[in-house]
Amino acid sequence: MTSTPSTALHRLRRAAIMLSMAALVAGCGSIKPEQDPTAGWPAERLYRDAREAMSAGSWNTARSRLEAIEARYPFGTYAQQALIDQAYINWKDDEPEQALAAIDRFEQQYPNHPGIDYMLYLKGLITFTPPSAPFSRLTRQDPAERDPKGLRESYEAFNQLLSRYPDSRYAPDARKRLTWLVDTIARNEVYVAEYYYRRGSYVAAVNRAQTVITDFQGVPIAEKALYIMYLSYDKLGLDELRDDTKRVLDHNFPNSKYYTQGLEEPVNYWNPMNWF
Repeated sequence: MTSTPSTALHRLRRAAIMLSMAALVAGCGSIKPEQDPTAGWPAERLYRDAREAMSAGSWNTARSRLEAIEARYPFGTYAQQALIDQAYINWKDDEPEQALAAIDRFEQQYPNHPGIDYMLYLKGLITFTPPSAPFSRLTRQDPAERDPKGLRESYEAFNQLLSRYPDSRYAPDARKRLTWLVDTIARNEVYVAEYYYRRGSYVAAVNRAQTVITDFQGVPIAEKALYIMYLSYDKLGLDELRDDTKRVLDHNFPNSKYYTQGLEEPVNYWNPMNWF
């Protein structure tokens, strides 16, 4: 039977398609899957390579080596140290959430590990500095005026470290930072109390100021807290409580500056970054 031009054209098209598919299959067969260069490495070699990467600041390489240790050798001592180092790497690489997650995993898996004190110290460091602190020299913003959530988390970590491991090598620095945190958190409470007072919410102002007196004994900002309580009780017409507060204020802070200057404070150029 003689082929028509259309039939011949159809056969040519089919042949071209088959050739294309054959070439595609051949090409796919020539592509080799990417191989892990660390395949077969023992935990010791992976950890040594991770430490070298850490020393060079190659955080991604170090992280991949440490994660490989965790995945391939989850029950050895290297896996424990890998988790500690992952927390440190994520902190240095500006990944605080991942760093905190690594610390939480470590605390859950190894609650009696001798490195727990370091992990608590690292947890305190991660949340110690508010995100905008490096710009405080430019903005002149008092750290106490920022959201205290991170400060409180840092306080809890350092306080736990000192309670459980008072003789830790990290304890002296933790105490220094804890002193600053207590003062800063207390000033945040006074800042909020003053905010309420200026808006006429006198009961709320008293409550926030009272927190400073009861929870942060001995902080310098207690003077202003008492003064805000004194003013708020006066606005509320609670003369007896006002006079009692004044007696406490006069006893602890004779000739308080707030009687003359009021609530206005001079511009504060103090910056927490200068402490450490």
